[in-house]
Amino acid sequence: MDLEHSPAWGALKNLQDSHKHTTLMEQFDLDPKRVERFTLRFDGLYFDYSKTAMSDSIRSALLSLADQQDLDGQKRALFSGAHINNSEDRAVLHMALRAPHTAAYHVDGQNVSDAIHDTLNQMRSFCRDIHDGVWRGHNGKAINTIVHIGIGGSDLGPYMVCDALKDFALSNMNVHFVSNVDGAALSQCLAKINPDESLFLIASKSFTTEETLKNAESAKNWFLNKTGAAHSAIAKHFAAMTVNIDAATTFGIAPENIFGFGDYVGGRFSLWSSIGLPIALYLGFDKFEDLLRGAHAMDQHFLHAAPHENLPTMLALIGIWHRNFCGYESLAILPYAQNLNALPAYLQQMDMESNGKTVDRHGRSLPYPTGPIIFGASGTNGQHAFYQLIHQSQTIIPCEFIAFKTALSPLKDHHDALLSHVLAQSRALMIGRAAEANAPEKYFSGNRPSTTLIAEALTPYHLGQILALYEHKIFVQGAIWGLNSFDQPGVELGKILAKEIAGALPAIKNGASTITSFDPSTQNMLDYLYKD
Repeated sequence: MDLEHSPAWGALKNLQDSHKHTTLMEQFDLDPKRVERFTLRFDGLYFDYSKTAMSDSIRSALLSLADQQDLDGQKRALFSGAHINNSEDRAVLHMALRAPHTAAYHVDGQNVSDAIHDTLNQMRSFCRDIHDGVWRGHNGKAINTIVHIGIGGSDLGPYMVCDALKDFALSNMNVHFVSNVDGAALSQCLAKINPDESLFLIASKSFTTEETLKNAESAKNWFLNKTGAAHSAIAKHFAAMTVNIDAATTFGIAPENIFGFGDYVGGRFSLWSSIGLPIALYLGFDKFEDLLRGAHAMDQHFLHAAPHENLPTMLALIGIWHRNFCGYESLAILPYAQNLNALPAYLQQMDMESNGKTVDRHGRSLPYPTGPIIFGASGTNGQHAFYQLIHQSQTIIPCEFIAFKTALSPLKDHHDALLSHVLAQSRALMIGRAAEANAPEKYFSGNRPSTTLIAEALTPYHLGQILALYEHKIFVQGAIWGLNSFDQPGVELGKILAKEIAGALPAIKNGASTITSFDPSTQNMLDYLYKD
């Protein structure tokens, strides 16, 4: 039976019709124990979803929906290494990357834990040699600068983590990230660094990604020209995270400096793999391991906790309620921590690339909406940017606030102010403000839903928990919607068309006549760019 015609879906539609006239404040008035029943705690995390329209009956119906869609069975398939990425015929097993060596994760009958921990040991030794000054550049200078070249998940993940945890960075290490093929990105980075003290990390699963390879080749040429070193010096200043060993060695990277990962690791879930090497180099390998431990703890919670006590499951089901039954098209991710300024963009890519689809895993065109539009910024900056619309627009946008109980900054009074703001914003969204006779513009309708996640502190362990929480949330929603959350065909189309245009550029630059295979708009812009 199609999801939209199923009993659980119908029950939820009926509940929405009967609950839509009840406000959040009325729910609190009717239920003195509401907060207690709609709050979860796990391993230093506190999650309050009482400021949503959730009720016992709605939660029960959402859990029934998850059960009807065999969420438990789909979860077991995920962790078992089944090829749930059916369009690419691949397992999805990034959870194995953060599991202890004693764990047994299998892909196609093979326990992949040995290979994972071999790579982790390789990374550990590499980091130790860099940090201890054993590894040195071509002229004997120690390495103190990391330049990571990648794009998409291979860039956003490591960049976000390094930026989030910069308070834990080693005092003698610097890190830069280059992703955009716009030459300004690479040029600006290269202008800041000393090539003799720099290590370039090339992150590309296939080692064929156009933007990454163009930046890598330009970085290599710059390095050779700037230093005047022989081509063999590349082995002392470049390493790769890839499965294409031949292409990396052809580039000039020594085989021992190539760090692999399994085909079961997708780009937007890859920071836990060797793609996380810049994290380990910048923070120290022990902090990278703390990040992995936090994610593994969330994996185990997701795998074993009862659905109504399961953080990823409940966060996902609240999102299902908002997207499909309340009709809310967007979701704001609002971390109240300046160091998490890159988190909304990271989660935007993870969510929208995973579940922004209209076709299910069986090829059926879906009549219901799936992934929401994700956006956000760090608080309190976002308050002075787009919160006006969130508070007063006719468009209701659910908000997911993220905060931390303990400050890492020595300015404790600043942290108190920050926490006051995050609590005030969720309260303002709920209660609103009555109209004033002489100031109607100050009216706030309120009754706008939000959740709040509070962690003990922004540490590697707790960040690992939070990132894995969102990974599993996205999986749950995709499982219920019937999606393959682990391919990204929409990304590929633009790449194909870009290659067609790039292939035509030499002829256009040489004055070729109009190329009729392009649409008139594209052709006119090409003429403007290259012929006028």
